[in-house]
Amino acid sequence: MNSKGSFSLEGHVALVTGSSKGLGRSMARSLAEAGAKVAINYCHDQSKAEEALAELRGAGGDGMLVRGDVTVEGDVNRIHAEIAAQLGEVDVLVVNATCDQPHMPIEEYSWEFYQSMLDFFIKSPFLLSRACLPAMKKKNFGRIINIGSEVLHLGVPNFSAYVAAKGGQNGWSRSMARELAPFGITVNMISPGWIPVERHEKEPQEWKDAYLPTVPVGRWGVPQDLASTVVYLASESSSFVTGQNIHVNGGLALF
Repeated sequence: MNSKGSFSLEGHVALVTGSSKGLGRSMARSLAEAGAKVAINYCHDQSKAEEALAELRGAGGDGMLVRGDVTVEGDVNRIHAEIAAQLGEVDVLVVNATCDQPHMPIEEYSWEFYQSMLDFFIKSPFLLSRACLPAMKKKNFGRIINIGSEVLHLGVPNFSAYVAAKGGQNGWSRSMARELAPFGITVNMISPGWIPVERHEKEPQEWKDAYLPTVPVGRWGVPQDLASTVVYLASESSSFVTGQNIHVNGGLALF
C-alpha cells in the first residue's frame, strides 16, 4: 500500500466527460487527489474548464483539458488520441456528460429530443468505451463508470425521455460488465440522488422543499458523496464489483 492508501490511483489515467463544472468537476478533482492523471472534458465553456483544471492542479493533481462533443464519433476518437499522447492511455472512464433535462408531459416531447437523450446516455458510452477498450484489454485493467440517476428507479413523471435513456444505459452497463469481466475490466453505474449544483440554480424552491423531507438521512447530498464513490469504483479495491448500480441518495431508493 502506498501513501494514498488502498484507493490509490497512481499510475492510472482517467477521463471524466462533462467535468468543467458541477458533479463532474468534483469527480475529476477527487480522482486526481487519489493519484490519477485526469483529462477534464468540456464542450462549450472553456473558462469554466480552465478554472476546473487550475483547481485540480492547485490540489496537487496532474491533468489536461480536452474539448469535444462526446456524442460525435470523430470528436471521441480525437479526444482519446489527445489524452493518450499527453497523459497515456485511459484506463478509468467516467461517463458523466449530459444536456438539458426539461420536465414535460409525453405529448410535448419530440422524437428529436428523445434521440438527444439516447445520444448522451447510450451512444456516448458506446463510443467512449470502444475507443478505450483496446488499451484496457491489453493492460488487463479497466474501469468504466456510468453516472446514472435515481429517476430510473423512482419512475419520475413528466421526465420520460431522460428516464428511458438512463434505463438503456443501465442495461448496457450490465451487459458490458459480463462481456468485459474476463479482461479485468469492471463496468458499474452510480445513481445519485438530487445533488444541487450550478444547473439546479433555477429549479423551483417548492421542488427542493418537497424533496428534502423524503431523504432518510435528512440532508442534501453534496458532490463529494458521489466523487468518493467514483474513486472507490476506479480503484483496485473494487476489482470484485461489476455490473452494479450503486445508489448514492441517502437511502431514498433502496435496491
